[in-house]
Amino acid sequence: MSIQEQIIGWRHHLHKHPETGLKEHQTAGFVAAKLEEFGIEVHQNIGGTGVVGILKCGNSDRSIGLRADMDALMINETNDFDYKSVNEGVMHACGHDGHTSMLLGAASELSRTRNFDGTVYFIFQPDEEHGMGAKAMIADGLFTRWSIDAVYAIHNMPGIRAGQVLTRSGSIMASESSFEIDIIATGGHAALPHMGTDPIVVGAQIVCALQTIVSRNLSAISETAVISVTEFATNGTVNVIPSHVRITGDTRSFTDEALAKIEAAIERVVAGQCASAGVEYKYKFTNTFLSTINSPRETEYAIQAAQEALGAENVDGDCQPLTISEDFSFMQREVNSCYILMGNGVDTEGGNALHKPNYDFNDNILMKGVAYWQTLVENRLPAKK
Repeated sequence: MSIQEQIIGWRHHLHKHPETGLKEHQTAGFVAAKLEEFGIEVHQNIGGTGVVGILKCGNSDRSIGLRADMDALMINETNDFDYKSVNEGVMHACGHDGHTSMLLGAASELSRTRNFDGTVYFIFQPDEEHGMGAKAMIADGLFTRWSIDAVYAIHNMPGIRAGQVLTRSGSIMASESSFEIDIIATGGHAALPHMGTDPIVVGAQIVCALQTIVSRNLSAISETAVISVTEFATNGTVNVIPSHVRITGDTRSFTDEALAKIEAAIERVVAGQCASAGVEYKYKFTNTFLSTINSPRETEYAIQAAQEALGAENVDGDCQPLTISEDFSFMQREVNSCYILMGNGVDTEGGNALHKPNYDFNDNILMKGVAYWQTLVENRLPAKK
């Protein structure tokens, strides 16, 4: 059986047996078994269910980390092929089965050819979807137990021609943060508003004022951001002014500096509006994902490897940034890095959107991912002549 057929088989197996974040026990076991089969040193249970494979060749102290995510989503799959998910309510709707299979394929090929001098760390990460897996592996010593010079990752992208690579130096994807604002008032009878304090009026003013943060606190040129209020809930009823309002929402930005400004500005707006109305508030701001920021040098390395492996005509090294998010961003705060997007296809061949019940990873790009990984490693860890 060819390596391509094997990788497709691995991908279909993983797709058929999906597991959600930090519950990827069978997936991690499958990955570990394959790595051991290739003769690669294996470390399991890193950050819960994470797996790290270590392949050394030659005497160089240089190293590189290659990362793939393993978790699935809680979605009922509507596909009808024979490798459809057998775990009800869980499916690989984001292509992590493909990412894992690509990296396993690269591990297999690199362990066979050994045309490099240094150490490759194959990083199989849990729970990307909830933004917890990278942080868990880091907390468990991913970058302190092992010396990893730089780390790279791939994500598929439906709607882009199969195998086309998109990347850019600097921010390629946005942070994702959420906020909760609780306004605590006295409430009262709807016919007697002067007898109490009204959190609805305060909340409405806050919602409007939040929209001035991007336009009046951030640079229109260098600090693109979005603040969206997504929920406004009260404990009132038709003739009762509520005593409590909760406002929740989502914000996206492309730099850590803009993120810090937004977090502080939201509370400043809330505090000012509540103080003027004589009501109390509580404020919570949660960074689920940081912005995905590629290091300039590593981006050049990634572009070069993709051009060599896939053809220069298939590589866009200065793509537009996207407002989607990725927890690889936490690894990027630890070491230099580059994240690339690889087209999954258009229309009926790989064009179904991520996180949809009819999505499927395009098997035709598996070997393209393997070629990229192998070229990147051989370029960054060149074998001695």
